[in-house]
Amino acid sequence: MDPVADLSRVGIDCLINISASPYSVNKSRLRLDMLRQLTTKYGFSAVYCNQVGGNDDLLFDGASMVVDPKGRLIRMGKAFEPHLMVWDTEDLYTEVADPWPPEVESIRKALVMGTRDYVQKCGFKKALVGLSGGIDSALVACLATQALGPENVMGVSMPSPYTSDKSRTDASELAENLGIRFEEIPIEPIMGGYEQTLAPLFKDAEPDETEENIQARIRGNILMAISNKFGALLLATGNKSELAVGYCTLYGDMAGALAVIGDLPKTTCYRLAHHINTDRILIPESILARPPSAELKPNQMDQDTLPPYDQLDQVLEAAVDEKLGFDAIVARGLDPALVEDVLTRLVVNEYKRAQAPPVLKLSSRAFGYGRRYPIARARRIF
Repeated sequence: MDPVADLSRVGIDCLINISASPYSVNKSRLRLDMLRQLTTKYGFSAVYCNQVGGNDDLLFDGASMVVDPKGRLIRMGKAFEPHLMVWDTEDLYTEVADPWPPEVESIRKALVMGTRDYVQKCGFKKALVGLSGGIDSALVACLATQALGPENVMGVSMPSPYTSDKSRTDASELAENLGIRFEEIPIEPIMGGYEQTLAPLFKDAEPDETEENIQARIRGNILMAISNKFGALLLATGNKSELAVGYCTLYGDMAGALAVIGDLPKTTCYRLAHHINTDRILIPESILARPPSAELKPNQMDQDTLPPYDQLDQVLEAAVDEKLGFDAIVARGLDPALVEDVLTRLVVNEYKRAQAPPVLKLSSRAFGYGRRYPIARARRIF
């Protein structure tokens, strides 16, 4: 069936599409291309009226359009906010030139809208962010502040003995730049309590990621306690690259009601952070310059256990967004061992993603409802 062809045979002057089309990067261009093909083929005008607002993980971007019979975009509504737009069929309009904002600005607006609507529709006014002094938590704090206002955001730093002085000062400086409430709660005393409690059982075992995960879970418990006490919704700070390969701790840094940047690859996090700093430095430059680190043990760097993020994100985009297999990804010139490592991590960490908070959807294949895979399955599938 082709309903547009059927309507054109009846004879219509205007096609009206009342739509609820979720946002994804560059989707507006695809919508316009489709409308142009229809209007020029059948010789009528088209009105595309799209929903706007965040509904859980789905973001509806509005960006309504009117396209004339020549395929010209003659009216363009605002994106990511309600907008009353009038089109008079008797008036003449010039074509809208260059209607699209930069991709990174579109992403920023989508995340700000999605955060605001999720927090407020859940009945909250305030949000809480754990500030590590790293780029991901800094980015989430910026987006939350833009969504809710600085008076409604609290940042909490929870340094351990492994937290560098620079991370502590960067977290404080970020909060000052944003104008949000800032609290510092050292976790070393609590770490000592865990160590003492578990010492009899762990006495013959060497320290490993177990002790690292305890630190993350201490922080998660502190943040949830603050959330409960003050009625502030906790925002998780993990990005898509980390969620994909399991570089995150259940009941620790994965704690939260909403994963604001859970569909944002690490490399795009840096792009968005630089964009946010365009007019005014909100995220301290040292955060953007320092190599990323979880700081859960001495001299720890992400790249000690992960491939370089530019390569990691290439594999993940091919595997998750484009649904390509091992051979097709390797054919793009990537190291087979690296591809196998990333795909294996992607498979075995499905159980973590199943317990993650909702992820604001930016891509065609975000983790969550739109990408369902079994948790218990063969380790190697390629």
